[in-house]
Amino acid sequence: MMRKFPEGFLWGGATAANQVEGGWKEGGKGISVSDCARHHLDVDVENYKAHNHITSKDIEEALASDDDSLYPKRHGSQFYYHYKEDIKMFAEMGFKVYRMSIAWSRIFPNGDDEQPNEAGLKFYDDVFDECAKYGIEPLVTMSHYEPPLNLVLKYNGWYNRKLVGFFETFVKTICERYKNKVKYWLTFNEVDSMIRHPYTTGGLIEDRFPGIKWNQVIFQAMHHQFVASALATKICHEIISDSMVGCMLTKLTYYPYSCKPEDVLQAQQDMRGTYCYSDTQVFGEYPAYLLAKFKNEGVEIVKEPGDDEVMKKYPVDFVSFSYYMSSCSAASSEGLDTAVGNTVTAVKNPYLPSSEWGWQIDPIGLRISMVDLYDRYRKPLFIVENGLGAKDVVLPDGTIDDQYRIDYFDCHFKEMLNAIEIDGVECLGYTSWGCIDIVSESTKQMSKRYGFIYVDADDYGKGTYKRIPKKSFYWYKKVIETNGACLFED
Repeated sequence: MMRKFPEGFLWGGATAANQVEGGWKEGGKGISVSDCARHHLDVDVENYKAHNHITSKDIEEALASDDDSLYPKRHGSQFYYHYKEDIKMFAEMGFKVYRMSIAWSRIFPNGDDEQPNEAGLKFYDDVFDECAKYGIEPLVTMSHYEPPLNLVLKYNGWYNRKLVGFFETFVKTICERYKNKVKYWLTFNEVDSMIRHPYTTGGLIEDRFPGIKWNQVIFQAMHHQFVASALATKICHEIISDSMVGCMLTKLTYYPYSCKPEDVLQAQQDMRGTYCYSDTQVFGEYPAYLLAKFKNEGVEIVKEPGDDEVMKKYPVDFVSFSYYMSSCSAASSEGLDTAVGNTVTAVKNPYLPSSEWGWQIDPIGLRISMVDLYDRYRKPLFIVENGLGAKDVVLPDGTIDDQYRIDYFDCHFKEMLNAIEIDGVECLGYTSWGCIDIVSESTKQMSKRYGFIYVDADDYGKGTYKRIPKKSFYWYKKVIETNGACLFED
């Protein structure tokens, strides 16, 4: 009997507004935090913190410049102008689902506006209508690294409780507007990333908090997002009766470097550092180990009456996650090689190959991650980011032979099916990251390409923005057509 994925499995691809749309000043859009994130092409790839550290001076410089070659998310892949062509190409591949985000600053340009921006609402109406034309189900992230900049400058980002109310207004607006067009929602993209890049996730700039412990700022902002996520789930369920709302986790998977108990303990601690955020959103309360961390580090979360009750009453319906790689943990990394990854640096696994950017490739780790998450939460999973960043070359005949990307997906898809078939994991679907080339989040580059579709633009935004299907485009089309059965053909 030929192996294939379950009937109704949602195959598709994923992007984020701040990395794909462009049109940063079109249609009444306000400036977002991502519009002020400059690329650092000369920064060592291992120094990921340098890519994400933003100061007040950086913001001032960004606001004084209209140069989108230095601020690549201002141009993205120009989906704002090409969305019809792009969605048609997604449909040609056979997408059942398209994960995307709504730019908050396109709907409420300043974040605290009393009335939404109709032109922004209309844009997403048009995008969803285009998806519907081809039978593609949208999976929409409410907040994906794009808080309006005004909320940073005026309120100090998610550290300020007022953002919970502003977000509620935003969520009510988009749920009401798109209630007949969107069923699947995610609240905050990689909510755990606040700890690694607090500016893009929470609108937090360290120099704006003199005299306050940075950990205190980050976890207070995190608390406000947890409350906002619960309220968003409540709102979504009330307005859209058949909606499903998920959390979204950066699935960092750690193995002990050795069987030395100290290394095993370190891996356990590192895994808790990943799970504490999804634990809170799935179980509706802070886990005991996170409360112990707060106590030991002197972090005091300021809550309003009813916060705990709201979080408990409105947990998420499913767990979505990104998976790119695994890492090793050791009690001491002295003398051990390190590897870079999705905004982390960790001990290198000597048994795994690495991508051009140093991310270790571990398809079995995807299966391990799925089993761990499903055993822990017993809720449906949705893999919403996975893929290979690489430098693709257009050949003289105009084609792009990205067999390396096909090989990457082939082994990951097989392990995904193993988790479903052999391990009994319930998985709703899969969306590859950057299904069309976008500005990479980790390095702010166009040349770190993930897509099945090539976009003719360089790291400075120069190019025709012509769309070209890669070899992987046709391969993925066959995977979807056969529901994965082609993976097992001789």
